[in-house]
Amino acid sequence: MSLDYGAVLTEDETLGQQPVVDRFSDRARALFYARLSFLAIGLGVLAVPSWSNYLGAMSQSAFWVYFGAIGYSVTNYLLLDHPRWGRPLTFLTLNLDLLALTAMVLASGGLESPIMAAQVLFTIFFTMLFPRFFTVVPPLLMLPAVARLDLVLSGPGLNDGQIFLLIWYAAVNAIAVYVIVYLHRVEVMHTKQLKVLSENREESLIAEERLRLAREIHDGLGGEISTLIIQSEYLWHLAKDEQLKQEIADLKSQAEDAIDELRRSLTVMRRDFDLHKSIDDYCLRFHQRSKVEYDLRILGRIRRLPSEMQLAIFRIVQESLTNVHKHAEATKTSVLLKYESDLITLTIADDGVGFDVNQPKHGHYGMTNLRERAKKFRGTVDFQSAPSQGTTIHVTLVVPLEGSHVQITPVHAEIAV
Repeated sequence: MSLDYGAVLTEDETLGQQPVVDRFSDRARALFYARLSFLAIGLGVLAVPSWSNYLGAMSQSAFWVYFGAIGYSVTNYLLLDHPRWGRPLTFLTLNLDLLALTAMVLASGGLESPIMAAQVLFTIFFTMLFPRFFTVVPPLLMLPAVARLDLVLSGPGLNDGQIFLLIWYAAVNAIAVYVIVYLHRVEVMHTKQLKVLSENREESLIAEERLRLAREIHDGLGGEISTLIIQSEYLWHLAKDEQLKQEIADLKSQAEDAIDELRRSLTVMRRDFDLHKSIDDYCLRFHQRSKVEYDLRILGRIRRLPSEMQLAIFRIVQESLTNVHKHAEATKTSVLLKYESDLITLTIADDGVGFDVNQPKHGHYGMTNLRERAKKFRGTVDFQSAPSQGTTIHVTLVVPLEGSHVQITPVHAEIAV
């Protein structure tokens, strides 16, 4: 028997794209409360004639704008959490706010209007809710739009004071956008770090509990089975009847199988389960008990698999070889484990008596068990057999892809029996 390893492919666990806590709903609600404050001030403007005259809000259209703002603000608030319309509607209503603000600015002095300062607030709102470059364009475009309309309405050019105000507002907008985007990125980074720390702590607690259970099982059940093996050996030496000695030997063999299975389960719990060594050890024990020659090959660029998947592959090999021992009457069997790009293929073949795959024996669930194990990893199992023609089991499993970085380390090993 030869065991061949191709290049070993290991996966380093790296920080992938972690979902960031969504702050949109909270910030959109804060926008709604800000709008309520603006609407309260607007109500005062409409109620006080001198304020209305100062801000140029004496026309009937000002009332329509005001009540329209109330309508779309409430609608936006009610649909904030809608999965499809919440964000687009918020973006649309913010643009409507800008149009209303531009009209009020032009009616009350253009760049020199005291209301112009609210434009910086809306730049902040846009940046906080939609921290992308193209989404902050509307509030930034308001500055040149107001300046251009000032030229159309007031005269041939901007005076020094208006030029200063234009530069001043542009600088304040740039600072606001930079600070908010910077803080947003810091928040995203901190959120990712907190998520990773939380996951690491959870994994640490789970690992600690696994180790505790492993120790308890090893010291408790493991000790009892070891005692059973020792007592079986003692009874075997005392027994005189050959048939009784054989029964005791079988009992000891079963106890040794149980302790092997226990140790294997404990290695899985400790997350240091070695799939290839376990398969090699089991094939050797299978050969020693059944006297069936075997050939084990492991090919491809070996990928580090999740513990659960390693155990599933081992169980498939274990159950298949058990069936060969019990039913196949074979003289040779082969096990081929092959690593491909995103698949694991396992082929187990024997030269035994075979069976009719279309007529499985009643009460035998080996085929069903293998399919159920493979199904957990989106896998398939194909049985090829016929009477007197041996049996071939071909298993295909899909390797879970979790965004892990892959590093290739060339390794070659060969074990001959």
